[in-house]
Amino acid sequence: MNVLIFNGATDTRPEATSNRLAAYMSTALNEQGFSPEIFSLAEKQIPFFSMSEAAKKPEAVTAMCNAFCKADLQIWMTPLYHGSMTGAMKNCLDWLELTSKHQRPYLTGKVVALLSWADGTQAMQGINAMDAVAKALRAWVLPYSLPILKDNLYDPQTSGFTAFYKNKLDMMVSLLCAAKSHVTAGITTA
Repeated sequence: MNVLIFNGATDTRPEATSNRLAAYMSTALNEQGFSPEIFSLAEKQIPFFSMSEAAKKPEAVTAMCNAFCKADLQIWMTPLYHGSMTGAMKNCLDWLELTSKHQRPYLTGKVVALLSWADGTQAMQGINAMDAVAKALRAWVLPYSLPILKDNLYDPQTSGFTAFYKNKLDMMVSLLCAAKSHVTAGITTA
């Protein structure tokens, strides 16, 4: 089963929190027998959404829509930017309008897990923003989200993730893998 890790950050540094989280989730999913694909927004050339551009179907957008449509399980992740997901992430999700005429439009029946991080304690606002968009796109949101307080994410001794957050990330992967049986049974496509 295809799993998409949607990295909505615009930071390309390998040591950036977004890239480290995406790599951790990818490794954890590999260990569960999945072959995840990381869609890193910072590396894509997704133009600003407009209906006139939609008629042209830019190549990068078509590839993005295909990646989202083929993945039944998804993890969306974003840093908190001024109380929401990154603007680039929202723009990217707006392009899924191109799938509105598909037999299964938008993200119908897909299971989406959500995680966000912030320097303060407001990361839940990023999750709420993604939750609203995922539901508008007809996805099923995993009933376990992960708001991360970035100051507590890293172990000061090792610079790796703390055991506290590793447990939470592993729980998300475990629950997402369990959702696989619901997807394959057709429960989420009803």
